[in-house]
Amino acid sequence: MYTPTTTSTRGRVRLNVGGRVFETTSATLASAGRDTMLGAMVDASWNSGVHDDPAEYFIDRDPCCFAVLLDLLRTGDLHVPPGLPEATLYREALYYGLLGRVRSARLGDFDPDRLRLASSVHGRSPGDGVAIRAAPDGGCCVSHGGASGVVRVYNWMLQERRPVYHPAHAPVNDAAYLDASTLLLAARERPGRRDDDGGVSSFSALTGETRHRFRVAHDRQPRSFTATALAFDGGCDVFASCKGRINEYGVAVWDCNTGEQADFFYEPPGCALGEADRLQWLEETNTLMVATMFPRTDSSFVTLLDFREKSVVWSWSDVGTPASIEDKHAVDAVAMEDGRSLCVVNQYDDLGFLDLRKNASGVRWRSRSKLAMSDGKTKKAACGEEACYPKLAAHGGRLFASTGDAISVFSGADHVMTSTLRCSNGGAICDFSIGGDRLFALHGEENVFDVWETPPPPII
Repeated sequence: MYTPTTTSTRGRVRLNVGGRVFETTSATLASAGRDTMLGAMVDASWNSGVHDDPAEYFIDRDPCCFAVLLDLLRTGDLHVPPGLPEATLYREALYYGLLGRVRSARLGDFDPDRLRLASSVHGRSPGDGVAIRAAPDGGCCVSHGGASGVVRVYNWMLQERRPVYHPAHAPVNDAAYLDASTLLLAARERPGRRDDDGGVSSFSALTGETRHRFRVAHDRQPRSFTATALAFDGGCDVFASCKGRINEYGVAVWDCNTGEQADFFYEPPGCALGEADRLQWLEETNTLMVATMFPRTDSSFVTLLDFREKSVVWSWSDVGTPASIEDKHAVDAVAMEDGRSLCVVNQYDDLGFLDLRKNASGVRWRSRSKLAMSDGKTKKAACGEEACYPKLAAHGGRLFASTGDAISVFSGADHVMTSTLRCSNGGAICDFSIGGDRLFALHGEENVFDVWETPPPPII
């Protein structure tokens, strides 16, 4: 708490914080904003009872942290001295209402060519981290394998929140943030369980409490199902790849505001929709990419769906291609943000590109073996045959691809490699995700995730 006294000099403010005296200007404190404690102290509408201009204040808080926060208000720069725990600084910033200011100073705008390894976080369950998802506010969640159905959630300060448990402890196939406070899980239905097992559910990312179960009905009859991948469009629709018990394969759509089922796209012959590895909404074309990849299936399938016309507008498969004959299969796919092309990667780290404007177009392959930090044999020996295949992401017009324990960044129309992120000693990367101005890389075998950030530009 703080207590005003009546000793001051006009234009200056004196603050006694935990026995240490600081002197600054009312303008510096006002720059914190009227909705913060320090800004309110010098705002006439909030502090009408103090008539001296200005007042002296006593604040019974940590003086070392206050010195950092006052310097942030003065210069816009965040300098944390050695020996001051960041968790303590965040606690004090929250008290003063400056946590958002600290976060802005801590994280610069995401720049793939300036990323630095900021932290490595060790999880509690060694060996079973299988997927990581970035939250919009800079936090993340880690999905764990096995039958526990647990997802561990971290805020942007990388402090672990209460974990999310699937109500039926069903194995989790995918996770996605609807917003910073709402987490969706896609879970696998288990044989012999009741109809409330598996499917899609939403949870509070803050408390771990269950919020809603998303139901699927066929012929107006509710059905249990396994959900494998999740996606959102630019509006209010939630998509999930679904596999029912009676060959009810396809993609379900729900309204995220009401939670009610809006549509179901049944799997047509020659497509693989019900067991997808990845769903991605393409804003430019208002279509949904559905990618079902090796080794989940014997061959890889990528399809673009138009829900307005209920049609398949583009499709590709590596069935019968020369690459598949050589036992080379695409293991991940991502559509570029312009909606014109799609990138795939095979288990030997080769990148391939397809033109989404042409049906039945061939893949333009380019080898990455010379760029990889470790070769395929080293990677598979370290992480297992199916655990750590290469992963892809598109963000900010750039292409990202994991290889072993490194992530390469590609730029421009020709996808030239411009930087490589070499991660910690956690072993091969099994998944990575970008969001909230951070890149998170999960090392499944060691259950460690790395956090990459762009440092803020220097204050001139």
